[in-house]
Amino acid sequence: MSVRITQRELESYLWVAAVVLRGLIDAGDYKQYIFPLVFLKRLSDVYDEERAAALAIYGDDELAELPENHRFAIPDGAHWQDIREVSTDVGTAILAAMRAIESANPDTLTGVFGDGDWGNKNLLPDRTLKELIEHFSAKTLSVANLPEDELGQGYEYLIKKFADDSGHTAQEFYTNRTLVHLMTMMLKPEPGESVYDPTCGTGGMLISTAAELRRQGKEWRNLRLHGQELNYGTSAIARMNLFLHGIADGRIAHGDTLIKPAFLDGARLRTFDVVLANPPYSIKAWNRAAFINDPYGRNMWGVPPQNAADYAFLQHIAKSLDPVSGRAAVLLPHGVLTRVSEAAVRQAMVRSDLVEAVIGLAPGLFYNSAMEAVVLVLRSRKPVERRGRVLFINAVREFARVQAQSLLDDRHQQRILASYRGSEEEQGFAAVATIEQIADNNYNLAIPLYVKPLRSGQGATTSDHIDVTVAAWREAAAAADTAIDDVLALLRQEVTR
Repeated sequence: MSVRITQRELESYLWVAAVVLRGLIDAGDYKQYIFPLVFLKRLSDVYDEERAAALAIYGDDELAELPENHRFAIPDGAHWQDIREVSTDVGTAILAAMRAIESANPDTLTGVFGDGDWGNKNLLPDRTLKELIEHFSAKTLSVANLPEDELGQGYEYLIKKFADDSGHTAQEFYTNRTLVHLMTMMLKPEPGESVYDPTCGTGGMLISTAAELRRQGKEWRNLRLHGQELNYGTSAIARMNLFLHGIADGRIAHGDTLIKPAFLDGARLRTFDVVLANPPYSIKAWNRAAFINDPYGRNMWGVPPQNAADYAFLQHIAKSLDPVSGRAAVLLPHGVLTRVSEAAVRQAMVRSDLVEAVIGLAPGLFYNSAMEAVVLVLRSRKPVERRGRVLFINAVREFARVQAQSLLDDRHQQRILASYRGSEEEQGFAAVATIEQIADNNYNLAIPLYVKPLRSGQGATTSDHIDVTVAAWREAAAAADTAIDDVLALLRQEVTR
């Protein structure tokens, strides 16, 4: 009998599990234990549901157990009910069940439960694990009670709650969903296309493409989703997340995208129709020496400085675009537009004519950070009228504050989206620059160089005057950077003579 679980009930049910763990492990590690347990419960309940349906048809227990009646296998001793009957060494039993399920489903569930330290009784005593198991046993997580969408949304809720609870590290695995929605709408994924996120976190950007097609009433199940994630536990959550959203054709790989990209066609990088990404910002610990001799040709614009790998990720993404249909939206720190140390790489990027739009975002769109970021939109084959041009959008004032967090509501999303799709200029908000005009600015992409703020008599407000001041400061700072760079270059020449 179906007992539908409401979204509010589901959220409370999931969050109580986090409360049980509070004080035992760091908030940032809750997800490493709660997600696998919920997933184990879900698999067991769905298996029982499929078995009951087959039994109703065949009236035979043995026939109901046949693999063709199930989407996955649950080996003997690995069912949730088996775990529930264990009273000692509970963590060891949980881990054994998880590994048995992974082994029994090598094509779909390998590594899906992550690498939690389940056998550590100092971390997770039997009493705590029994409490968690009994709590999760209170509800049946069948598809009838919880369609895939709803449990997937429950996961998203928990991911967001963990982001709220774990402070500045949250950005590593959670990107503001309103921003992701905007980026997805800009790229317009279509049924049957391939989608890629080279630093996929929990898979939210990949799932957003399926959600967008579903929202439009289009076929979404034939999307081919690919993601790679450096953190092993987070990559496991991404696999679970895709599975719970009903996405059958999804591949999540674990590993470092820059060192060892997971998706290849022979010796070349695989290319994709759509790329959505929020790479880690300006990391210093990356293998620059290897990038100098990159076997995949990802250094086509040059080699970025050691203190910021942003353009290494950006070149990886550019190289991963299908040469005809490829388009990408990438979240990056503001510095990629102006840093002197990246001037040569930036110039080559602009000259490649892949950059379709540069969108400056409001501060505070990331958890516990006032950092400003930009979205760079790349397109392999721009429409004729956009070739040799770049659209700049100053969306720094497009945001709403809700419960101390910034977001883009529908009004903000639609304004940015309309400007992007129309590629039309609007005083104080959007401007189009030719590559020659950008060259005249030494390939500096600072948005105020192109989008001139409103002035007196044009409806400017006090806030607009502040924008003018900030724009002037940025231009002066960029000019100072260039001057310092020139002086340093001269000094180096003198030293090497």
